Amino acid sequence: MATSDVTRSRNLVALATQLERWERGWDTVEPGQFRDVIEQLKAELAATPSGALLETVLASFPSTAELYENLNYEHAGLCRSNLDAALKSEIEARNAIASARRSRTA
Repeated sequence: MATSDVTRSRNLVALATQLERWERGWDTVEPGQFRDVIEQLKAELAATPSGALLETVLASFPSTAELYENLNYEHAGLCRSNLDAALKSEIEARNAIASARRSRTA
């Protein structure tokens, strides 16, 4: 593995770890810092080829997997989401919207 590949791997894991800590509420974060890390993580994800490293990171860090899915949505849709969970979320969202509409007209 070339040095740049090792560095990329370390950066990807470090950024994914930090995002996961923030998303789970284990650490506090300033909005600008969050944006910076997301931008760096997006660049690392784009530069990381498909393969064992990427799959391991995505399987280990749900927040990074969600970001990856959002970045690749135009090509693959919700390719990493469990279909049942995605469907349940969509139904819950529709029900919440309908409930909000009913309460506004009542």
